[in-house]
Amino acid sequence: MGKPGKTGLGRVIDAFGYSMKGLAASWKYEAAFRQEVALAAVLIPTAFWLAQSHIELILLISSVFWVLMAELANSSVEAVVDRTGSEHHDLSGRAKDIGSALVFVSLVLLAVVWAIVAFNRFVGW
Repeated sequence: MGKPGKTGLGRVIDAFGYSMKGLAASWKYEAAFRQEVALAAVLIPTAFWLAQSHIELILLISSVFWVLMAELANSSVEAVVDRTGSEHHDLSGRAKDIGSALVFVSLVLLAVVWAIVAFNRFVGW
């Protein structure tokens, strides 16, 4: 058996560093991530204005973060697939397509949540 890794606070600090490194890489290499962060910068403040309850606010903001999380997952899948080789393989294409579908579904969720909350605010049930 190998030497055990860090535990406790040291592990948490290392994990935080890896997370910041991942966010920086996503920002640097992924145009879609930068676009979605710009969208989040507009939508999150708008959520505070649009929401009429804490629950609506949570739904609005969490739907924005779901898009960012989906993009991070998709980008990680793409990076791994691209790392393994440039030749075409059906499984590589399928993995990338599924990652793209994850982002798409998260964007649909965002649109549905925002539309329902906006409808409730401006038209009412």
